[in-house]
Amino acid sequence: MPPPFSFRPLRTALVWQAVATLVIAAIAGAYAGANGALSAVLGGVINLTAGVVYAFVARLSPSRTPGGTVVGAVRAEAAKIIMIVGQLWLVLSTYRDLVLPALFAAFIVTVLLFRVALFVRD
Repeated sequence: MPPPFSFRPLRTALVWQAVATLVIAAIAGAYAGANGALSAVLGGVINLTAGVVYAFVARLSPSRTPGGTVVGAVRAEAAKIIMIVGQLWLVLSTYRDLVLPALFAAFIVTVLLFRVALFVRD
């Protein structure tokens, strides 16, 4: 019997997110300096950590029935959203030299790249 949850698609999405974050940070650093680079890294890290929380919560959920699978997916998505909102609030309220275009560029690109996991085959 195959394992009910495979980490390969998630690992692929996380690697793509990390690479995109570093590329955007390099571009932002060239245009806005160290604060731009750090802002982009923070934008990417928000989604990277939320993705890890998603995987952890999804792995903890029982998936013996179709209903259990749906409940687990909803619970994991809720945990991910809570992490994103909390981290965005923390960054936006504490980092005074934040470069918003860099933060949101990395954030939006990494949100979109998380969907890559849907297309990765085991």
